[in-house]
Amino acid sequence: MLKTKLNVLTLRKEPLPTVIFHEPEAIELCSATPHAKSRTHAGYKVTYLGKMTISGTQFLSGCTESAVVSLVERRALDQQQGTNPSSNSLLEIRPFQVRLHHLDEHGEVSVTVDAYQVARIAYCTADHSVRPNIFAWIYREINDDLSFQMDCHAVECESKLEAKKLAHSMMEAFRKTFQSMSSDGRIHKSGSTDDFAEDSSTPDDSTPDDG
Repeated sequence: MLKTKLNVLTLRKEPLPTVIFHEPEAIELCSATPHAKSRTHAGYKVTYLGKMTISGTQFLSGCTESAVVSLVERRALDQQQGTNPSSNSLLEIRPFQVRLHHLDEHGEVSVTVDAYQVARIAYCTADHSVRPNIFAWIYREINDDLSFQMDCHAVECESKLEAKKLAHSMMEAFRKTFQSMSSDGRIHKSGSTDDFAEDSSTPDDSTPDDG
């Protein structure tokens, strides 16, 4: 079993905003591959809390907390009023694309699927004080008039560890996506450094090798 500490990972790319993965705590991972429990799609079982538009294009630690708190409160209010629709979902993370499968009321059949381009994800984190089992990401949504907005999406996982695994899987998907895009010439390097700058806080930290 490999103990992995997820550090701040900054990806420099233009014209998209800086991409930061924030996951400060050490976690234990048997594999970076999400597990599937006899489901049609491989992925993580989550409860989708919704999305909220936020301001800014530079995101630091804690930037999703306010939006997540609002989404949690809104879902609690909907539950009290009995107006919340089924939000059972599967979150499937892969290079180039993240898919959120919205399931039926029995949590078995995929009814609709939302797709998110990995290159448009500006930030993700599993570090929330309101609930430690919430994973959130900030997505650059392109509107019909070609303007864009930054939406914070949040899902509630089965456990704190599941949320951390999602953060790790997203980091791996982003790394592989941008390595591929860089090798294809679709990313122009800014400055003389590599596209990726990883902050290693201790010399003992390591990440799983690609299999």
